[in-house]
Amino acid sequence: MGLNSGLADWIVLGLVFVAVVLVVLALAPIVLGRTDIKARLAAQGGAAASDAGPGSIRNDVTNSAWSRLLQEIERRGIGLTDSTSDKLAEKLELAGFSQSFAPRVFTLARALGTLALPSLLLLSITLSGNWPTSTKLYGMLMGSAAFGLYLPGLIVSARASDRAKEILNGFPDTLDLMLVCLEAGLGVDAAFNRVGAEISGSHPLLARLFAQVSLELRAGRSREVALRQLARKSGVPEITAFTTLIIQSDRLGASVAQALRIYSAEMREARKMRAEEKAHRIPVLLSIPLVCFMLPVMVAVLMLPAAIGMRDALGQANDANNAPR
Repeated sequence: MGLNSGLADWIVLGLVFVAVVLVVLALAPIVLGRTDIKARLAAQGGAAASDAGPGSIRNDVTNSAWSRLLQEIERRGIGLTDSTSDKLAEKLELAGFSQSFAPRVFTLARALGTLALPSLLLLSITLSGNWPTSTKLYGMLMGSAAFGLYLPGLIVSARASDRAKEILNGFPDTLDLMLVCLEAGLGVDAAFNRVGAEISGSHPLLARLFAQVSLELRAGRSREVALRQLARKSGVPEITAFTTLIIQSDRLGASVAQALRIYSAEMREARKMRAEEKAHRIPVLLSIPLVCFMLPVMVAVLMLPAAIGMRDALGQANDANNAPR
């Protein structure tokens, strides 16, 4: 009787979960409100114009597999665009996802993770037969749904951090090459083109950023706008200071090469200080495994002979007391 009652509780919980999912999927187009308009624009050929921003230079393939998948999903009434798409696009661009459909893929990944992880958890529990209590099962399902909701954001943040570190590590060498090109007589625009070509093998991320600046300058954008775009896409404060330095030197008519020489020396000193900081953290980090693993072993090695000797002495004393007189 208790088994049938527990099984009925799980069936009710499963039905409630499926009902909530269906209600959310049904109300999503109503809440967003722009799904039908986007579908009509896509049918009239306006989707490509809405994806590509004005004045942008992109290498996206509009008929890629991701683009076709997103169009099919949105055509069926599920909106993947929200009011924070601009901020989300900037965050994804810092992580290296510069495609026009990246925000919609991110939204789709969050939705799938929120629904798929609880479903997989419920399926695994059903196959194993080890059903927990109702409260524990509800907590496990909610926890897996929250994990699936925030997992794409954590992946994007980690990738953005790794990308920023890679750009920062290669920037001093790139700055030295930039200084050499300027002192050799090249202009700032030509120096960006040449440096981007030279570092394509050693620092591909910086090479792509510099190539983007060169393409924007060729397309007719002003140097200030192109450099500010470089700072925004890199997400590294050092490159923001570098672009500000070039813009201010260009406005004031100062020598860009002289300013870069001073800034290059500061960048090399900053890289040296970062290396020294990491080296100074090594003893602190090593103390954790030393205390957790080596210290108990050392204490055991030092105390074990004394413990054995104490045990033998107590045994001899007991034998002497128990001996017949």
